[in-house]
Amino acid sequence: MTAPLSHARSDPAGYPVVRLRPKANARAVRHGFPWVYANELVTDRRTKAIAPGAVAVLEDDARRPMGLVAVNNGSKIICRMLDTDPGAVIDAAWFAGRLHKALALRKRLYPDPYYRLVHAEADGLPGIVIDRFGDTCVVQPNAAWAEAHIDALVEALTEITGCTCVIKNAAGRTRSLEGLDDITAVLRGAAPDGPVPVPMNGATYMADLTGGQKTGLYYDQRPNHAFAAGLAKGARVLDVFSHVGGFSLSALAAGAVSALAVDGAAPALDLALAGAEATGVADRFATRQGDAFDVLAALGEEGAQFDLVICDPPAFAPARPALEAGLRAYERIARLAAPLVAENGILGLCSCSHAADLQAFRAASARGIGRAGRRGSLIYTGFAGPDHPQLPQLAESGYLKSVFFAL
Repeated sequence: MTAPLSHARSDPAGYPVVRLRPKANARAVRHGFPWVYANELVTDRRTKAIAPGAVAVLEDDARRPMGLVAVNNGSKIICRMLDTDPGAVIDAAWFAGRLHKALALRKRLYPDPYYRLVHAEADGLPGIVIDRFGDTCVVQPNAAWAEAHIDALVEALTEITGCTCVIKNAAGRTRSLEGLDDITAVLRGAAPDGPVPVPMNGATYMADLTGGQKTGLYYDQRPNHAFAAGLAKGARVLDVFSHVGGFSLSALAAGAVSALAVDGAAPALDLALAGAEATGVADRFATRQGDAFDVLAALGEEGAQFDLVICDPPAFAPARPALEAGLRAYERIARLAAPLVAENGILGLCSCSHAADLQAFRAASARGIGRAGRRGSLIYTGFAGPDHPQLPQLAESGYLKSVFFAL
């Protein structure tokens, strides 16, 4: 389903035309920056008439074509660059070309079909996230143009991957910013009957593709799970904000003597326990439901000690206005977690906040460790896995940070 075009001035191919303001940074766009903000575009009556999600030709202030963009007048990101060829046609064949490249990369990276297949702008599909779980793909169309072209996307996706089921996950803050609904639906085939087992780092994770968080599993932490697992043999492990057992299950598979998973969501812990059973480590695995800050404080009062502690909270600073409060929350996590680490143990701290860069997050973590009366040496800095490629021109694509300290 393609969004209707407006009555704005059109180029020969039939697309409406939008134009940058004279003071907009056209050079950044030409050099790969994928967004145009609302204050950078001429928003006259004709531009405002363009339907959300429609495709248009972007021109610089000298009326030279720069490529095809998706337009959404209701978003601060008013244009997203789709193709530098202004004559391109955005149809199923176009999607197939982008998906073919994305799939070829993932096949080189992973032997099994469990990965992030499309990571939005970095894979040339702005605002679109696709996670693959064997024969099922979960799509997050987080931009209006993706929603408008969902039929063509699904057609290409099933053709290129051979997947028999496609699920649209409509949860999340980003869709609301684009004026989109939050209705999740099965777009092709039948949804899996129950959680899907996902092999990763020697463990088996159980992903709820229709009712779980995000797309059902966080693939981005895979290399950081592997690093922590390399430290886990013979260790007592504490996995805070564990979701479905992210760090704890891989640590147990690598030989940890015990692991305690802490999360506020009972369904996530149930899936973690099912994963422990599927991995064959349930006898060394325990869960504790509750607010992470409260559980960390309670464990401190109990005098609990662990050789490896990892805290992987949700985004405390998802946007710039929340940055200061978010950094205080990261500092507090470190302060509460550090006393639980045994002498010469390891503390791993993670952030998926777009607004908190690595330097700010690392400094907040170090302050928290210091406030707990501990000294820490930074031994590892990790990021999202290669199935979450970063677009160098877009800092937001490198959102995940993991820092591990020897205390």
